[in-house]
Amino acid sequence: MMTASRSSVPPTARDVHVARRAVQFIILIGLVSFFADLTYEGARSVTGPFLELLGAPAVVVGLVAGLGELVGYALRLVSGRLADQTRAYWPIALAGYLIQMAAVPLLALAGSWELAALLIVLERIGKAIRNPSRDVMLSYAARGMGYGWGFGLHEAMDQAGALVGPLVVTGVLLTGGDERRAFALLAIPAAITYGLLVFARIVFPRPQALEPATPTVSTTGYTRAFWLYLIGAMLVAAGFADFALISYHFAAARTVNGVWVPALYAIAMGVGGAGSLLFGRAFDHWGVGILFPLTLLSALFAPLVFLGGLTAAAFGMALWGIGTGVHESIMAAVVAVMVPAERRGSAYGLFNLAYGIAWFLGSALLGALYGWSVVATVVAALVLELAALPCFWVVAQALRNHHQA
Repeated sequence: MMTASRSSVPPTARDVHVARRAVQFIILIGLVSFFADLTYEGARSVTGPFLELLGAPAVVVGLVAGLGELVGYALRLVSGRLADQTRAYWPIALAGYLIQMAAVPLLALAGSWELAALLIVLERIGKAIRNPSRDVMLSYAARGMGYGWGFGLHEAMDQAGALVGPLVVTGVLLTGGDERRAFALLAIPAAITYGLLVFARIVFPRPQALEPATPTVSTTGYTRAFWLYLIGAMLVAAGFADFALISYHFAAARTVNGVWVPALYAIAMGVGGAGSLLFGRAFDHWGVGILFPLTLLSALFAPLVFLGGLTAAAFGMALWGIGTGVHESIMAAVVAVMVPAERRGSAYGLFNLAYGIAWFLGSALLGALYGWSVVATVVAALVLELAALPCFWVVAQALRNHHQA
């Protein structure tokens, strides 16, 4: 087991109050993430077809998706270190959310694929600015309830918004609207997101106070297990095709009617959200080893979405959703366990920088291969995903031995 140690001393009234406040904080930030994901995941569910409509070739779609992740994740190293140095978690988060929530509705005004690509990247930049600070604040609240469960609960609410967003876009398309109308409509949840965030800032001005005063099992630096886990996560990121390329394939190969593309994305988000709860709890009991079967399972998305018809694509998107949801929640939990609180912002930034570089290189590779051969795209995705398994296995064994020692 890789759970944080808990004191045998009965909790005081203050402990109970802090624990209750911690749960309230996670739920409130979960609501922020619900509406934020409703906004930007709703938009991302149609960015592939939107870029194709504006005349962007497949390689550009892959590069835009990868560049957005690269720039976004790279900036997390800067924003994470800034969070550690200043402890200004709220100002940094507020700035990032403002940029991100403004970029999505502005897509309705994009008249060229170049401008649309710029806004897509800008949305990723906003997320990069706010994520490390948000994750550090969540780690303070999740400490007492189990990192896997705390981050899993947040990710489930996050993914619920990612489920609803594409369904809203599907509704717009089914009623005769287009992508531009959908982008404009998403201004409503964007405004709600920011309002909830400001409210959370007022109610919880110092999230650091939510972490119990019990010792954490951690080290003063980054361990060998941390670096091995980072390599594994990078391989997963490189092999995980961005939905922009997947939806581009649906449109180009005509395997899925354009109206139903965002609905498939909603399926992925719904499955990912449910998985976040289930496997977040499993992580608290079994540790990093849970990633071994999950990575093996989610890797099968590639042949299903790129080589099959509508039914296969639906199953493939469900597996893709498991991969995205579980890795999002467990990744944050693993960092929180391995790294002391005063260095978590930098650790999240470093981890996400490497993850983003791998995502960019993988997206560029898969996009280029797609223009040459769909089968080659599938093979490359499978090889990269499965190459992560030995890393996760070694890390799981190392952490288990450390805990037993």
